[in-house]
Amino acid sequence: MKDDGATLARLISHLSAQASIEAKLSIQDAYAPAEALAGNVSLGDDCAAIPDGDQWLLFAAEGMLESFVAADPWFAGYSAVMVNLSDVAAMGGRSIAIVDILWTPGLARAEQIWAGMTAASRAYGVPIVGGHTTITKAGSACLAAAVLGRAHHLITSFDAQTGDDLLMAVDLRGSWRGANPFWNASVGVQPDRLRGDLELLPTLAAKGFCHAGKDISNGGIIGTLAMLLESSRVGAEVWLDQLPQPPAVDLERWLIAFPSFGFLFTASPDQSPKVTEHFKARGLACASIGRITAEPSLVLGYGSARAPFPAFSPGA
Repeated sequence: MKDDGATLARLISHLSAQASIEAKLSIQDAYAPAEALAGNVSLGDDCAAIPDGDQWLLFAAEGMLESFVAADPWFAGYSAVMVNLSDVAAMGGRSIAIVDILWTPGLARAEQIWAGMTAASRAYGVPIVGGHTTITKAGSACLAAAVLGRAHHLITSFDAQTGDDLLMAVDLRGSWRGANPFWNASVGVQPDRLRGDLELLPTLAAKGFCHAGKDISNGGIIGTLAMLLESSRVGAEVWLDQLPQPPAVDLERWLIAFPSFGFLFTASPDQSPKVTEHFKARGLACASIGRITAEPSLVLGYGSARAPFPAFSPGA
């Protein structure tokens, strides 16, 4: 028990020091100015879900860090497409099209960015249908992209219920890309597998097995979960030693990883085995890693040890 407590304290200290998690904890402040402008669309989900008859249009955007574009322009281009498609899938949708927004000091500087976007567009089978390009005389390249999708049934961040199991689904068949905490299970994978794996999400939504869900993004498991809890106005207990994890991968690094295929879900205990089997049937890992609580707090566990994550203060 003493060793569990020491390990948990070390992990909490590690997570509390991560700028990516800190940014997720304050994200509601970032989009607060849009609250009065959003009409009947709730903010805080992976995509804006816009009612469209008996369906929803899904609309999302992602901006790439300027330092990321400069250091790895090909992969920044690939990621601009990939992460948007994951956001649409997280809500039970299918992507229709992508547009890009690119500022570049000369078109030659954008060649690798476009090569990456092209590779992802072709791998996932989603077209890039336009956007905006500004050619500057100096400075760094900047990149963002937006996606349009459609859903017949939604998975949202607003519907987690007290007593739900907390589930993590992730593709462990990958490797780190360089020194960054990006787990690559996408680049170089057969397109049929990539498309089939994403298709699991709208299928899951149609079956109604889960109450809530979210794409694991920058900020890792804890940053992503914090946003879901804020939206659903609930809390959670998470068992860090129960996470699906690649062999020989350090837990501290895994906790802040941005997986190319990774999602959190909540489901009633009688339905969570169905969610787990849904992913395992395609060779994807899925496991219960905690539970949803009525108390709006985030408690982390490791072995027999439990402690609150002090940075999580919903509504603050």
